[in-house]
Amino acid sequence: MNRRNWLKSGALALAGATVADYWKTAEAAEIGLPHLAGLPVRARLNLNENPYGPSPKAQKAIAEAISTGWMYQRDSISTFKKMIARENGVTEANVLLGAGSGELLMAAGIYYTMKGGLGTNIVGGDPTYMQLLRTATALGADFRKTPLTTDFTYDYKGMAASVNDKTSLIYLCNPNNPTGILENAATMRAFCEDMKKPLFIDEAYMDYAADPKGSSMTDLVQKGHNVLIARTFSKVHGFAGLRIGYLLGQPEVLREINKYCTGGGSISATSMRGAIASYMDEDFVAYSVAKCKESKEYLYKLLKDKGYDYLPSSSNFVLFPLKTDGKQFVEKMAQMGVAVRNWEFAGQHWCRVSMGTLDEMKVFGEAFTSLA
Repeated sequence: MNRRNWLKSGALALAGATVADYWKTAEAAEIGLPHLAGLPVRARLNLNENPYGPSPKAQKAIAEAISTGWMYQRDSISTFKKMIARENGVTEANVLLGAGSGELLMAAGIYYTMKGGLGTNIVGGDPTYMQLLRTATALGADFRKTPLTTDFTYDYKGMAASVNDKTSLIYLCNPNNPTGILENAATMRAFCEDMKKPLFIDEAYMDYAADPKGSSMTDLVQKGHNVLIARTFSKVHGFAGLRIGYLLGQPEVLREINKYCTGGGSISATSMRGAIASYMDEDFVAYSVAKCKESKEYLYKLLKDKGYDYLPSSSNFVLFPLKTDGKQFVEKMAQMGVAVRNWEFAGQHWCRVSMGTLDEMKVFGEAFTSLA
């Protein structure tokens, strides 16, 4: 197959598989979720959302923006990009907006697969968040995955050894999903600086880290490295249903990725105005992080009391090893109105629990206790 035909087949694969199938195979379509079985959801702990969002200030801005819905939001988009650029020490040209970071993950997956051509591969750890990788593999790329270390951090030496002349991108997620593990900033930074390939770092959960600015790789963008940083409003800002995200990167790279997305053009007036208000609302972010910590401490104690281990999390979810089949556990929890996720890796079944309100965590606790 020549390159032209390969590109055509890739486009067809994208249309027929990647876009449509993403929402079928993503978190909301897992077996055992209560709403799929027609059962009432008592504790929605499967999608890593912020049950306290959007903030009151964001809600007020959203309500006030409804009357401006007849206008394209170029001014608001420009204002928002300036805010992001100023906060991250970059220029507006270093910022690309999207309707959630998912749009940008998919666009990057398309771009780097097409750029790499036949036989291209993307290197990353396993397990990790799969949206970019799912997009790339649907278009024919190979995911060269390196298992995590025994302490569930990235195996940087292993990933470096997997890089070859057909590697078009190295993908990292920090804090990682589904583990919630935050990487050592100095170690990750050294790895990124040593690699001669483009890097994509998904920092969707960075706001929950103890030191978000110190743990972020944003400084690599400031220094001109070929690194992309993805951030989303779906987590700490509580905008999962409002769809706001952005990429930080080098202008020439963002221009290429923008060919495969709307660059913020699909963001609604209400979401845009709400995002501006939320980005300035530091008190709400701090409140959300504190409430998340409260729920994590409850869960940690529950698991410890029941004789279960867990992975200390720098995100708004916790992963812990099960003592039974993961799929069966999720289904039994669903029957009690509790939505959680399951994984299987490293020879072990795991459960991932999103941090809900304390009342929701207690509902989880009651259901979990009946099965533990």
